[in-house]
Amino acid sequence: MKHAIKVFPRTGKFAENKDAAREIRLNDILPALEEGKEVILDFQGVDSTTQSFIHALISDVIRNKGIQILDHIFFKNCNTVVQKIIKIVVDYMQDVT
Repeated sequence: MKHAIKVFPRTGKFAENKDAAREIRLNDILPALEEGKEVILDFQGVDSTTQSFIHALISDVIRNKGIQILDHIFFKNCNTVVQKIIKIVVDYMQDVT
């Protein structure tokens, strides 16, 4: 089963609010993963994000569940800017875990 999470309705075009990222992580990502679902983070409509937003969104999940959890988290409709920032955070987490 898959659990799709639309980021835009919670952040607008610029995903920067770490509190919003934390809420998505705690209320959506973690419960879905605990239920054995794959998580799809849909960035449709998001033009840009910050490294701190992506870090708040996924780093704690990776730290607690291991880097292999990324086999169950998918990023959809990411433009080049968002893709690069996700890659920076994922690469960093691979180095520290």
